[in-house]
Amino acid sequence: MPHIAPYSFDGHVEAALFLAGEPVFALADGTIRFPAGGERVLDAHRGGLLTARLDGFAGQLLSGGEDGRVVATHADGRMTEIATAGRRWVTSVAGGPNGTVAFAAGRSAFVRDAKGAVREFPHPRTVEDVALAPKGLRLATARYDGASLFFAGTDAAPQELEWKGAHTGVFFSPDGRFLVTVMQENALHGWRLEDGKHMRMTGYPAKVKNWSWSAKAKFLATSGAPAAILWPFSGRDGPMGKGPLELGTRGDTMVTAVACHPTDELVAIGYADGMILAVRFGDSREALLRRGGTSAVSTLGWDAKGRFLAFGSEGGEAGVVDIAAP
Repeated sequence: MPHIAPYSFDGHVEAALFLAGEPVFALADGTIRFPAGGERVLDAHRGGLLTARLDGFAGQLLSGGEDGRVVATHADGRMTEIATAGRRWVTSVAGGPNGTVAFAAGRSAFVRDAKGAVREFPHPRTVEDVALAPKGLRLATARYDGASLFFAGTDAAPQELEWKGAHTGVFFSPDGRFLVTVMQENALHGWRLEDGKHMRMTGYPAKVKNWSWSAKAKFLATSGAPAAILWPFSGRDGPMGKGPLELGTRGDTMVTAVACHPTDELVAIGYADGMILAVRFGDSREALLRRGGTSAVSTLGWDAKGRFLAFGSEGGEAGVVDIAAP
């Protein structure tokens, strides 16, 4: 089994990732941890951290919390407050091209440009999530009964993508051709943006809480079932009319986290019992990375070269797996 450098924290790990090759963990208690080589603890948010995501465009960790702040954490440990929502909780953050950052607080979404100017986009109901297109300055928001698309640099009315139900997450495909939302009703919904054609991805026994695009965006891997569910996106129609791959099935044990390898057709899968597997797409061959733990795996993240995998759990167990070590 591969070598694991274990870490132990006091509470829920919201995000496990790498900045400039160094493992970084964002915790619900509002701290950012750099544990390698002597732990550094950064106090990012008073009252608690609510959201944390890697901004792959700028190579930084973005986080939001109950203190209404949006914070960027850099590889050298610097923290920068890049925006504030006042007394409102920041519940979602996203990085985009050319230094842009989006975030959500209450019934508003915001976009901060590279010069520091912040623009607000009010909604009639709570904004559940935000995403920025991989090219251009286009903002997507998840809301009740669908998603909205804004050209953030103009005053043009948003494009409304309607689908009945509660939409709690939103993200673009890496090529920008598709928009996908996570639904409260144990499903995903998507739109092909060139013509608005719908895509329904259903059949989950639980809510999808974690997702990851594979190398070259051929597949979208998701949690929410007793296997990792991988929807095909390589063709013009995406998953329409196609069934998903199901990898790493372990009886009734639920998949709680997924992370596709940055270069290979391989996915790391975390489970409700703390186990982690790596599974190849082509032949479903499995490799055990971690036997298990005391709580569900909440987050997984590869380093840029795909040798090291960081993981965190709901109970604070965490670590880094070296998949090349004997």
